[in-house]
Amino acid sequence: MSKEKILSGIKAAKPADKPLPEIPAFVVEGPPASEIFGSIAAQSGSRVVRASDFEDLATAVHTLFPYDITIATPLPSLKSAVNLQEVEPADLKTIDVAVLPGQPGVAENGAVWVTEQDCVHRVLPFIAQHLVLVLPEARIVRNMHEAYQQIKIDETGFGVFIAGPSKTADIEQSLVIGAQGARSLTIILT
Repeated sequence: MSKEKILSGIKAAKPADKPLPEIPAFVVEGPPASEIFGSIAAQSGSRVVRASDFEDLATAVHTLFPYDITIATPLPSLKSAVNLQEVEPADLKTIDVAVLPGQPGVAENGAVWVTEQDCVHRVLPFIAQHLVLVLPEARIVRNMHEAYQQIKIDETGFGVFIAGPSKTADIEQSLVIGAQGARSLTIILT
């Protein structure tokens, strides 16, 4: 059988296009999404604090991490130990705390969406010893359906939902925090 005959047979057997199904709204009633978010994020091992409890973002970070730390951040309100635009990803291995913007936050699972634009190097949230995500409280949504309505997957080369510090329980059936990535996750709500 010739290649052309096979391809024409496949084209002839192609079914007609059908419209995609409508996705329901999944409206959920209850307490504000930000209240749910804090509780669920804490259950996954995250620490959630409000920026209003501190004078500014820099004060919050240095209060949460009072020891001598190396910070990497693209946020202009904090001093970064490295210029993320010029540093090579391998040089980030000495970073103690990465402070990154994130949005949206998802109340049902305590996750925060972070893109490559937010962190400059996609390895940064995972190679730092501690991760701090700065999240506008107004950007917290109830569920993943609402989150996917807000994010634009095709805008950046990389995006990830982060929920809690890294953890594993497959080693001798005991929970290990910080096994493959950041040892802690702090979410600062602004």
